[in-house]
This record gives sequence, structure tokens and C-alpha cells, in this order.
Amino acid sequence: MARPVSPSPSAPPTSAPAVHAPAAWLTTGTLAYARMLALIDAAHVSIRCETYIWTADAVGNRFLAALTRAAARGVRVHVLVDGGGSPTLAQTYWHDLEAAGGRAHFFNPLTFRHFSLRSHRKLLLIDDATAITGGFNISQDYEGDGVTDGWRDFGIELSDPAALHQLASSFDHLFTHHLALHFLRRRWKNRTLLRPAYYRLPGPVLFSGPRLLRNQFSRRLLAALRHARHVRIISAYFAPSFRLRRALRAVALRGGTVELLLAGKSDVPLAQRAARSIYGPLLKAGVAIWEYQPQILHAKLALVDDHIFVGTANLDARSLAINHELMVHLCEPRLATEARAMFAADLLHSQKITLMDWQRTRTWLTRFRGAIARFLLTKVDPWLARRQMRDVP
Repeated sequence: MARPVSPSPSAPPTSAPAVHAPAAWLTTGTLAYARMLALIDAAHVSIRCETYIWTADAVGNRFLAALTRAAARGVRVHVLVDGGGSPTLAQTYWHDLEAAGGRAHFFNPLTFRHFSLRSHRKLLLIDDATAITGGFNISQDYEGDGVTDGWRDFGIELSDPAALHQLASSFDHLFTHHLALHFLRRRWKNRTLLRPAYYRLPGPVLFSGPRLLRNQFSRRLLAALRHARHVRIISAYFAPSFRLRRALRAVALRGGTVELLLAGKSDVPLAQRAARSIYGPLLKAGVAIWEYQPQILHAKLALVDDHIFVGTANLDARSLAINHELMVHLCEPRLATEARAMFAADLLHSQKITLMDWQRTRTWLTRFRGAIARFLLTKVDPWLARRQMRDVP
């Protein structure tokens, strides 16, 4: 049985912006989808909807019908779906939406030559007044409570004007440049476009992109860890850089607490093998590791004292160096207390991994598989992405 997690004092301040308007957690897929559909049905002016995976199942079709109704009543509806995340979704799927006046694009339609360059973002922005982001894609996989049914995930609802402005600007930029080949060619030929306007806007949203931008999330997280006393991280796919692993070990070695909640069940076995291959040094430094058991874990959250990082990025090479991602950095005691309670509740459904348990599983075969998985995900994948970006004519 996992021990309860107690609230922690705040770390020394970082550069996190304050929350200027209420925010709220959406703690399950069922709650998130109900809230998202209600917002779509209540929209008056505009809807921006962005996701990595959109599945033509019961959930996807409910969203399509709601967006089509909104477009039919005169709301401006723009949908952006990643071409790699949704490769089987045909353009004809959007026929009713487009006939009603909405628009739908695939970001970087899947091709062999530029398949690595992906947008992994998830966003619903309604009337420039309310936004929802987190780990949820539009798929029946996520519908449920994350314990008895549906993947374990959550999101956050925002109404902070600064965050909404950042999110609207970034969506419009990617929607306009959804053909990544043209997007990359234009940026390489004009170096001033390496930091687009939305990247420089003030606010709590942190952006990253396929190596063309400095990763705002990893830089801010590393800065917060320098003086951290209590760290809690939930990550679906965990293969962080050496710098980040060193920062986590340093918190534990100087007497702080570091608790990682990782996937006991995963939809990407390769990522799970890579994660388990690096448990040893973390456990030896005093980092506590749990694996979530009931369902596939897909959430992305980092709590560093009272600092909250939540959004779409995993702690792996693809999220930190290749994909377009967004993370929201908030410093708000109420939200942090609620997030700690969510973390503690999830630990009750998790198995703690001890150093002895981990060492017992390290046969030559598991070590070999882990090393290959880590090499593919942390070396080969980023190398391919860099090659494909250089290959833009």
C-alpha cells in the first residue's frame, strides 16, 4: 500500500506567471469529454480544436456532430488533427463539418520523407474565453474513470486571458502552416521565423517544436528543480535527458522527496522498456517510483513544490526535442493542493518499485531490450527528425 503524500512548502520562486483567472482540473476522461462537449454546444463565436489522435468511433463521432452543429449555427470552427497520429482518418470524414462551414486540416499529412515531424498538442479553445488542454485525445480509449474503464488521464480548464491569447495565437500559426514541408522550408530560409510571435507572448503556456525552438518546458522545469524540496511527476512515457535525470537525483540526494508515477500498462511497450532500464540510478539516489496498475497511464503532470506543469508533453526525447507540444506552468496553492490529492489517490492504485524488485528483473535479455529501446527512442528518433528537417528542399 502506498503511503499518503503530504502537502509540501513552496520552493523559492521561479519565473512562473501567476494565475489571473480561475482554473479547474478535469480528473477523468468522462468528465473532460462531458465538459468539452458542453462548451462546444454553448459556443457563440469560435471553436479551435486540436488533437494528435482522432478516432472515428463513438467519442470521435460525438465530437464531430457537436462541431458540425456549431458550424451550422454560424460559429467559426477550425479543427487540426495530426497526420501521423490519425493516419487512417480520411479527409472525407470531415465532409459534414465542411459543408456546414467548418474547416479541418491534417498537420503534416503522413509521408515517408517527413514522418517524424508531428504535432502532439491537444487543445479546445472556445470563444477565446475558455480553454481545455491535457493528455486527452479524441478517442473512446479515454472515456471512463481511469480505474475501472478508460485510460488514466486528466486535463485542466483555463480562463486566464494571457494563456488564452497564447493558445489562440499558437493554434492559428499551426493551422495556417499545417503543411509542415512548407512550414519548415519557410522557416529555414528566414532565420527570424525560428521564434514565431506566439512563442514570445507573455503568459503561463510553454511551447516546444521540432528542434526549431528552444524547449521552454524543459528549461523551466530544470530551473524549478534546482531548489525543489518535493517533486511529484506523472509521465506516460519516461525517458528523460541525462540533465533531467541528474536534476531529479540531486533533489533526492540533498534530502528532498522525488516521487515518480509511471506506466505499469502502456500502449507503447518500447517506451516502457526504455523507462524501466533507467530506474536503477534513480532508485539508488532515493527517488521513489510507482507504476500505475488498473489501466494504461497517459497523464502528464509535474509538481515541483507548489509549481504545476500540466499539458501534452511527456518526459521523453520526442516530446522534449521533436514534437510540437504545449505545457501550462501555474503557481497556485489551491490547484497544487488538489493535484497532490490526485497524485496520492493514484498511488493507491499503483505498485511501488523497490531497488531489489528492479534488480531481480534485470536479466541479460531485459537489459538488452532496455538498451535497444533507449537507443532507438533517445538517439535514433531524434537523429531521424534532424535529418528530415535538413532534407527540406
